[in-house]
Amino acid sequence: MKIAVLVSGGVDSSVALHLLKAQGHDLEVFYLKIWLEDDMSFLGECPWEEDLSYVKKVCAQCDVKLNVVPLQKEYYEHVVNYTIDAVKKGLTPNPDMLCNREVKFGAFYDKYGKDFDKIATGHYAQIEELNDGSVKLKRAPDPVKDQTYFLAMMRQKQLQKATFPIGQMKKSEVREYALDNKLATAKRKDSQGICFLGKISFTDFIREHLGVQKGKFIEKETGKELGEHNGFYFYTIGQRRGIDINGGPWYVCDKDVAKNIIYLTHGYAGKDQRRDTFDVQGINWINDIPTKKELQIKLRHGEKFYNCKINIENTNKAHVALSAKDPGITPGQYAVFYDGKYCLGGGVII
Repeated sequence: MKIAVLVSGGVDSSVALHLLKAQGHDLEVFYLKIWLEDDMSFLGECPWEEDLSYVKKVCAQCDVKLNVVPLQKEYYEHVVNYTIDAVKKGLTPNPDMLCNREVKFGAFYDKYGKDFDKIATGHYAQIEELNDGSVKLKRAPDPVKDQTYFLAMMRQKQLQKATFPIGQMKKSEVREYALDNKLATAKRKDSQGICFLGKISFTDFIREHLGVQKGKFIEKETGKELGEHNGFYFYTIGQRRGIDINGGPWYVCDKDVAKNIIYLTHGYAGKDQRRDTFDVQGINWINDIPTKKELQIKLRHGEKFYNCKINIENTNKAHVALSAKDPGITPGQYAVFYDGKYCLGGGVII
């Protein structure tokens, strides 16, 4: 099988590549250059060159051809602009949700991927093929590393093209495999943060694009002014980190975008700050719209699931009632629906 392997310089995609090579597939490797450090290098180092050095070492070990593909323009158009626009509106976007659909299996596929039978990545997820040619997206056995949350916005045709070689492995098994096969990335730490920023912080990225806009911190319960901040767009509901005000800990519980006010509270875990109902729009259903009304849901990447009841208003909008109240239901973030081991799709919390 002719497979395009997307690598990042990390251990996961390196093991995915090595596994496919061992299986005897016809491989070609692609490193997608999407980071913005070239344009924002004054904010810090440019680590993509370090990543690429690891990629080159692993490709040499596997004896496969490497292509470096610049996709900054497409990434900026489809993902970065969306991120900036959402932040301006007071939302908390998750740009990594769109990277797979719009770039890896979107722009890359349009330019290069169509020449291959499959596109492989190092995601912790599984593809289950059905008799009619369609596929289901299935959770990985590692509950901590499972990445189906980040793949929930992918379309059916894109998932039919995808293959995830390490999807049945746990992270510990991936590390062990890399060490056993002496891969250059075997001991490299996992990257953190948003994929297109590299080592640039999200705060620095937002400051560069939106600047500083002084506003007030106000205690939600009393209306007391607590201090000053640099712009509502630096804060998200539920945030505690970075709020250096006496008498803490303080949590962000609300925002007034028009007045540039951030509301803080001590009682973030209190009953009045938690809720169990919300709406989701722009839902991408990977397969058919579910007929079941009781599903599971993730409100963020990680192990935490809620049981939920879902009322689908139309094909891409739904009202959700959780089995328990959550303190951090954040507009702009993604809610992803599950039926047992299968990821059904997701949409944006409004």
